[in-house]
Amino acid sequence: MRIHYDDSTAFLGDWGPFQRTVFALLCLSMIPNGFTGLSMVFMGDTPAHRCLIPAALNITDEWRNASIPLEEDEENRDSRFSKCSRHRMDVVKNYSDRGLLPWVDVNVSNIPQEGCLDGWEYDTGTYISTIVSEWDLVCSDNWRAPLTTSLFFCGVLTGSVISGQMSDRFGRKKVLFVTMGIQTVFTFIQVFSPSWLIFCLLFFIVGMGQISNYVSGFVLGMEIFSPSIRDIYSTLGVCLFFSIGYMMLPLAAYFLRDWRMLLLVFTIPGIFCMLLWWFIPESPRWLLSQGRVVEAEAILRKAAQMNGVNAPDVIFPLNQVKHTSASNICFCVGYCALSLNTSSLHGNIYLNCFLSAAVEVPALIMAWLMLRRWPRRLCLSSTLSLGGLVLLFIQLIPQHMNYVAFSLVMLGKFGLSAAFSILYPATAELYPTVLRNTALGACSMASRVGSILAPYFIYLGGYYRSLPYILIGSVNILSGLLSILLPESLGSPLPETISHMQTVAGFHPKCVRTHKSQILRAYKSFRFIKPCVHQNLCKIPCVIPSQRKIVRT
Repeated sequence: MRIHYDDSTAFLGDWGPFQRTVFALLCLSMIPNGFTGLSMVFMGDTPAHRCLIPAALNITDEWRNASIPLEEDEENRDSRFSKCSRHRMDVVKNYSDRGLLPWVDVNVSNIPQEGCLDGWEYDTGTYISTIVSEWDLVCSDNWRAPLTTSLFFCGVLTGSVISGQMSDRFGRKKVLFVTMGIQTVFTFIQVFSPSWLIFCLLFFIVGMGQISNYVSGFVLGMEIFSPSIRDIYSTLGVCLFFSIGYMMLPLAAYFLRDWRMLLLVFTIPGIFCMLLWWFIPESPRWLLSQGRVVEAEAILRKAAQMNGVNAPDVIFPLNQVKHTSASNICFCVGYCALSLNTSSLHGNIYLNCFLSAAVEVPALIMAWLMLRRWPRRLCLSSTLSLGGLVLLFIQLIPQHMNYVAFSLVMLGKFGLSAAFSILYPATAELYPTVLRNTALGACSMASRVGSILAPYFIYLGGYYRSLPYILIGSVNILSGLLSILLPESLGSPLPETISHMQTVAGFHPKCVRTHKSQILRAYKSFRFIKPCVHQNLCKIPCVIPSQRKIVRT
């Protein structure tokens, strides 16, 4: 006999002191993820730069000013100083010593050029230092900056694989706090990185912890809260507080222009979040799936005491509990690319980043309202398609209409942020407790492929301004169309075991075959669809276009 967890724990109510406390604490634990995951917007930005002319080189001011050649900027249709070359210093020194004047006595454009043999000088108006200016990740080494971000998301991918299985094996709470500790400790060590290579290695480990604690915390809340609270938790809860962390990023970066100091400040919230261990419980639903009934009931009795209600003498009858061990079994490119690309947008980088984060708040409100009423497939399809379509229009905007292009980017970010917040609960509702964290981690791993590619989508913008938006828009429209094929979980309880997954509409193979054959016959004969013979398994609404009548089986 199957235990209906939500029915067995209904005595707690939906929104008592216990639920409010856990809700608030889990949401607070998400704040560090917001600025850690997108810190490269500022740490990895490339300041304006040009070749260094050594101060010890004894040349006149006229020749020092003429030592950097001018290049045509095809995008802005004007001239700018070269970032990666200079006139040969031995020739310039010779002309200076002879008292000749540039452009008066010498045609400077005919002087041979050379690379930046003495390094670069960087504009310090926006930043004191970034990892780009500290380790000269420019010109022939400019591929290293996007690679740094990609390596972080490689760590995110690895963490998705490992932490999901660990969480289903050892519990949501343990993995949440262990990975939170990894993120905090290795971010602190990263402050003292002596080289770019060490920085990347540590950043990879930080990425492993960052996604792992986010997914574990998300699953923990989904399993603790009742169905009426899950939608608001997954949108206006964890996602909103992730966005709050994201909004804190440009505020901190504005006052801390040195990347090491900025990174050091990022470790402080993580230290405080570690103290929440004594206040956040383990998931009773997970404990029950492991056969640890006494521990699950102890947490629920303490919750009942906090809520001021009486718990039944027996919450989960032992004869109904069956121990089931956990088995092991490209949409993010858009969200990550738009978030990381704020430094390339027209206007102030700090304001752009803040607006990119702030636009997520109304997007999350919209996502919550959609999840309350709309099927998950329709929610995903509409938000992904909205985000993709508006990005395709950017290429049609004239060069001088920067604010129109910026508005379209923000509208695209609005749609993709809503889709991002819908994706996690839609995925979590499809998989059973014994596999939920593993499955969510595996799906997150697949999306990280897009995150890894995202920095290089931005990199392509150096060749053609609208190319990143064309690629991002196309990928997300395709994702929106494919999401229609997903099973529908609206109104279904969270499945506990693998066999219970078949109660989710669209999963059971007999249901799928029955409906396919009925729809085909209905189109041929123009009659209504009969109820599915698998009435205890199938919940798919069937629509006959000619009659426009819905028959629910």
